Amino acid sequence: MEDLDTRVLRTAQQWHAQGRPVLLVSVARTWGSSPRPPGSLMAIDAQGHTVGSVSGGCIEDDLIARVREEGIQAVCLEGRPTTVRYGISADQAHRFGLPCGGTVELVLEPVAPHSQLEALLQACQERRSVERVLDLRSGQVQLRSSGRDGMPWLSDTQFVTHWGPRWRLIVIGAGDLSRFLSEMALGLGFEVIVCDPRQEPHASWDLPGVVLSREMPDDLVLRLQPDARTAVVALTHDPKLDDLALIDALRSSAAYVGAIGSRRHAALRRQRLREHFGLDEDELRRLRSPIGLYIGSKTPAEIAVSILAELVAVKNGVAPWAHLSVAEGKARHEQAMS
Repeated sequence: MEDLDTRVLRTAQQWHAQGRPVLLVSVARTWGSSPRPPGSLMAIDAQGHTVGSVSGGCIEDDLIARVREEGIQAVCLEGRPTTVRYGISADQAHRFGLPCGGTVELVLEPVAPHSQLEALLQACQERRSVERVLDLRSGQVQLRSSGRDGMPWLSDTQFVTHWGPRWRLIVIGAGDLSRFLSEMALGLGFEVIVCDPRQEPHASWDLPGVVLSREMPDDLVLRLQPDARTAVVALTHDPKLDDLALIDALRSSAAYVGAIGSRRHAALRRQRLREHFGLDEDELRRLRSPIGLYIGSKTPAEIAVSILAELVAVKNGVAPWAHLSVAEGKARHEQAMS
């Protein structure tokens, strides 16, 4: 399953290749409360078919009506990009269903050969980060290598967006928890790879969309070289499988590295990694164990929710102090119950 932004780009490219006029709509800036953040995308064809979203639905309805009644060439004069704001007045906010005081600025871009959507998709597929620079005067697009993510940037002449590889989740162990975690992660748009060299888990594993590897976990981590859009999660409870992979992941650029286990086992693992494998304190601080946010989870499905909640918080740049880890949550819960 593709993430939503990739699906929007791929659909827009396919519609264009079929000869259908297509409008690519991007949220460039927001003020106050807004239903969708900057960078959100949607595509509209001349018949009003859409993919993606830039609001709760009311702005989409207005854009669809304009495209159907006036045509994409009328909305974007002479085939050039244009900008439009919704929600400037209280009347508009009410009409378009925006929260009180919310304003959304959109960039409307007619898709053309020079939009470079195919090249952008290829870069993301190859796990390369790029900036897409749209010239608002001509519609020409430049793709530039970029080593960072960032918010969209809009000026009078340019609209710059940052693109990178799809977020990837490497799961060590193919048990019941891994299945629930993988299913949920697919729904969130992650690329999911499950690694387990043991024979037994493979017999009952059948989850479309998930790559199942029989490699040793540390070999897989070394081969894939986790980047800043990769998470590595160890779920086997077996140090022979988990520890070496965790060492390699903690020494990589992975955005998130976590391991399941009790607080006691987490402390023993850190001691083991420090004394026998030479990991320093900075590397050990990157290890999230016990893994997940504290939600009182008991079942495999609930534990999967806890893990993904923490992973999504990291992915979205939520500060660590804004949520409780499992260890912190359990300690506070036990204190409150005593």
